[in-house]
Amino acid sequence: MIRFRDILLASIVSMASSAAHAQGVLDDWASVKLPPPPVLKPATVDPKTTALLLFDFTTQTCSQERRPRCAASMPKMKKLLEDARSHGMFVVFSVALPNTGEKDMMPDIAPKPGEPVLPALGPDKFLNSDFEKMLRDKGVQTIIINGTAAQSTVLHTGGEAALRGFNVIAPIEGMSSNEAFPELYTAYHLTTAARVEAKVTLTRVDMISYK
Repeated sequence: MIRFRDILLASIVSMASSAAHAQGVLDDWASVKLPPPPVLKPATVDPKTTALLLFDFTTQTCSQERRPRCAASMPKMKKLLEDARSHGMFVVFSVALPNTGEKDMMPDIAPKPGEPVLPALGPDKFLNSDFEKMLRDKGVQTIIINGTAAQSTVLHTGGEAALRGFNVIAPIEGMSSNEAFPELYTAYHLTTAARVEAKVTLTRVDMISYK
């Protein structure tokens, strides 16, 4: 008959082994070397079947005080938006926080009448929304994903778009975060994750051309 003392002893040994393993995992993480940055590639898009996404760039999330790396990206985002509009591309915006709207968008990339602004949907804009239907109804096959923070909106919406069959163009200037590592992580994930990487092109704003 197994005695309580034997069970207790076995539990202590098991917990000690698990703790040692966990500590070993932490030690491994502490010694990890960052992989080299993913390779950037040129991207040519058809404006008639492409949508430009500018997500969560609001005065609450993209200020010099709140997220200076985002504020610094505004000139590139402005150029990208101007190029897209000049080619007649479908443009979609979103806000990050409840009770915010068009008035809260960063002035350099404010939406024009008729350009949709999604409400605060969380990091995956496809979840519990008609966002995919909006894109399909416009004949969109490719998205150019931009947003802040990178590890939130860009990672989850960009990755989900790829899993749903969209081609994903990800300009590195459009994936700002509080610091550089989440941006690198997001780029690494999008270009290495199974069933995602084949649909993603990591690029720069000045490497995007139009048919």
